Amino acid sequence: MHAPPVPATLGRGLTFAMAAAAGIAVANIYYNQPLLGIIERDLPGQPAGLVPTATQLGYAAGLFLLVPLADLHERKQLIVLQLLVLAAALVGAATAPNAWMLIAASLLVGAAASVAQQIVPFAAHLADPARRGQTVGMVMAGLLCGILLSRTLSGFVGTHAGWREMFWLGVPLALGTAAVMAWRLPRSHPDSGLGYGGLLRSLAQLWVAFPPLRLAAITQALLFAGFTAFWTILALYLQSPRFGLGADIAGLFGVVGAAGILGAPLAGRIADRTGPHLVVLVGALLAVASWAIFGLWASIVALVIGVVLLDFAVQSALVANQHIVFALRPEARARLNTVLMGSMFLGGAGGSATATLAWQGGGWSGVALLGGGLSLVAAGLQLANRRSNRS
Repeated sequence: MHAPPVPATLGRGLTFAMAAAAGIAVANIYYNQPLLGIIERDLPGQPAGLVPTATQLGYAAGLFLLVPLADLHERKQLIVLQLLVLAAALVGAATAPNAWMLIAASLLVGAAASVAQQIVPFAAHLADPARRGQTVGMVMAGLLCGILLSRTLSGFVGTHAGWREMFWLGVPLALGTAAVMAWRLPRSHPDSGLGYGGLLRSLAQLWVAFPPLRLAAITQALLFAGFTAFWTILALYLQSPRFGLGADIAGLFGVVGAAGILGAPLAGRIADRTGPHLVVLVGALLAVASWAIFGLWASIVALVIGVVLLDFAVQSALVANQHIVFALRPEARARLNTVLMGSMFLGGAGGSATATLAWQGGGWSGVALLGGGLSLVAAGLQLANRRSNRS
């Protein structure tokens, strides 16, 4: 196939294709969450509970080790190749004979799924600078749809067919996405003259050089740790005697939470017009409010209201933080995105692991205290930064 020339601005058709590809790719790291109870029953006495953490760690590793390659190699080739690897990793997960093999395959699934974060900075690179926040918001809306609706799909498939069948379903989705990206994406030229080792070393240099990057990364890691804690434990909470509901109902909360994706393009437009810092602060405060609802009101209605608010809060903060970091050094957007998103998913892995401990030690109240505390620290960092800038 012959790629079209790089357009001066990103058209709606290509924006939609990139948004869909990002969503399909990132969905693979969330398929396992509604399935966790089913997997544990199928693989009794094995550490299946580590599967979500392994997937998050794999995604973080992919962000740090694979995404920087976009500043070194042609982006289209990288995106297509990584989607093909993702399909192979999903075959490994579907055929895993035990929990340890499933954990290993999940690490690879997570690493390959980081292709979603190859797509986001590429969209920012192609976008009109005056509409960059809105464009990134639209692509992030697609990515967030993938995050949320993946749980709906996997909960339904897991309940009615099985957890292995969900991973098998992911294989043609990844292959089809690779074909569309090979057809639609323009070719690009790397922006950096550094070698791979230099690119990896430059991640630490970027961290040291830009205080706004550090603040954005730490804030988003805290918020996403709480977000992941909620989704990791939700299926177990709904299966408890209080509700007695299955994985398919847990998955339906992805549809409810999808209302929160409206925050992504809205936050992008507000960030374009008024600046992104206030959007981040408001997002952190809304996350605190959502956890207060979860902790103080034990009902399905509270879960519905809280999940919409939490998703809106975390995704709005993310888009605004991306708006901040993409403006710091345009020629290093892939690496800046690596630092931001890598920090975020390390936080997510920590959130999955600590949520399991909080659930075992304190039940849903323990999880609510964990998520609320993490969000409160994020809001405090943003407030302290605003006071520092005013003084």
